[in-house]
Amino acid sequence: MDERRTDLIEGRNAVNEALKAGRAIDKLYVARGTNDSALGRITARARERGVAVVTVDRRKLDEISVTGSHQGVIAVAAVTHYASIDDILALAEERGEPPFVIVCDEISDVHNLGAIIRSAECAGAHGVIIPKRRSAGLTAVVDKTSAGAAEYLPVARVSNLPAALDELKRRGLWVYGSAAEAESGMWETDLTGPLCLVIGSEGEGMGRLVREKCDVLVSIPMRGRVSSLNASAAAAILIYEALRQRSGS
Repeated sequence: MDERRTDLIEGRNAVNEALKAGRAIDKLYVARGTNDSALGRITARARERGVAVVTVDRRKLDEISVTGSHQGVIAVAAVTHYASIDDILALAEERGEPPFVIVCDEISDVHNLGAIIRSAECAGAHGVIIPKRRSAGLTAVVDKTSAGAAEYLPVARVSNLPAALDELKRRGLWVYGSAAEAESGMWETDLTGPLCLVIGSEGEGMGRLVREKCDVLVSIPMRGRVSSLNASAAAAILIYEALRQRSGS
């Protein structure tokens, strides 16, 4: 079985019951051009719960279906429940440490997100925040790529990332954004206090609104001919530089 398909819920009854039961759903795929009241109710319920609903050709559903009887709807389920920003900050308080939070701005590749969660957990970060839309979620592939770190590290999913950054700033965190063109290099940047580190998407980097919320833009020194790093590699480097500084090394 394709590993990308181990976390799918297929068929109208199964998806409807999962939504009714409060199952954490990352995304709902619905067949385009289907005028069906049952599917309409499922879609409405999903949207009420803040689930991203994506309309696709039936061929797409056929391609990703495991059962072959999706009935025009497939839900991608999260492997664990999402935390809240309060949960993340409470963990920092419980440990008696200044908050260290990683924010992923539209990281769409499941392997990148899983790797970032793994690095964050290994380095002792207190949580990861992701947006609800245009982002990978806590799928089975993310859990596997994180080597189980997603089971231990709180991951919050928010509907408005700039607003979430505003909340973190109100609660005393400084927001540092990773940007290749930033004049402030990571070795010269103080990463020891209450910290939120923002990692931009694979192709475009941070979005404009997210970038505007950053207090400091920080860059990774580059000495080779290639001008950029993979998102998860960049995240790991910055996370561990923060750990080094916070450990007093």
